[in-house]
Amino acid sequence: MATVSQGTKPTPERIFNTFSAFQQTAALKTAIELDVFTKIGEGANEAGPLAKRIGASERGTRILCDYLTIFGFLTKEQGSYALTQESAVFLDRRSPACLASLTGFLGSEMHQRNFDVLTQAVRKGGTAAAQGDNTKPNDEMWVAFAKSMGPLTIPSAMFIAQLTNAAEKKPCKLLDIAAGHGMYGITIARQNPNAQIVALDWPVVLEVAKQNAQAASVADRYSTRAGSAFEADLGQEYDYVLLTNIFHHFDPPTCEALMRRVHAALRPGGKAITLEFVPNEDRVSPATAAAFSMVMLAATDSGDAYTFSEYQKMFSNAGFAKTMLHPIPEMPQRVLVSEK
Repeated sequence: MATVSQGTKPTPERIFNTFSAFQQTAALKTAIELDVFTKIGEGANEAGPLAKRIGASERGTRILCDYLTIFGFLTKEQGSYALTQESAVFLDRRSPACLASLTGFLGSEMHQRNFDVLTQAVRKGGTAAAQGDNTKPNDEMWVAFAKSMGPLTIPSAMFIAQLTNAAEKKPCKLLDIAAGHGMYGITIARQNPNAQIVALDWPVVLEVAKQNAQAASVADRYSTRAGSAFEADLGQEYDYVLLTNIFHHFDPPTCEALMRRVHAALRPGGKAITLEFVPNEDRVSPATAAAFSMVMLAATDSGDAYTFSEYQKMFSNAGFAKTMLHPIPEMPQRVLVSEK
């Protein structure tokens, strides 16, 4: 893999690699679309046979696989390609942890367009795209999210299920706000046969969640409420309210307004469970969480990646006396638990 020189003299290598980083995105997206990783995993590990399996030219296949090898997605020995451990787990469609579907959202042209006008966004202090207000419906984007991003939730959904003591199988009522694919609530329902899940999202997005609930055999305990998290009737007396990847879309006053609604919807002693990218107070570490602020600058009117102290202030203003922070092992996001 190309890396920045560790010599004592400065070199332009980091600059060159950053300008050309879009090429890596395109190569990975192409490999997923052609199913390169799955076919290599199945044994088509030389350029000729692999090209036939993926319906591509041998020359194009060789160059693509060499490029993927350079950047650590494949290995190559005597003309034979193999999956790295990372690719075998996350990019071979036969793997239960496969994340290939992420290209449908993270690899979409929408995200590229947002960053093509980043200079305007920096000058403005918010997205230069036509729509950056995520309190309003954006069916195309959120349906793509719901259909693409479910597999990425597995570790965090399992972690959140533990925080709800799902294994104890006690009756509970749970609201999943901005449910999207629904996998956070569905995971809890699968582990706790006495959990009743209510999913809230835009109507067309809920259709994806309902399909996933049906596939997981929990549809009889999975109901939906369509509409805006800021306007719809949330219901009352919930034991838990899930807020997964929603606050980063909005400014602090809007986050506080939503959290006040959540506070009112919880029973006494109920808990709000928030999943978010939470950078350290320096706002530059850890890298993945801290860098997410740039994504929000490019894509939203006023969203951000908030620090723990900022969440504490917002949630306290909304009525929650205490919020605890929980890191998720081997994941860049963290869980915040706030008790009413």
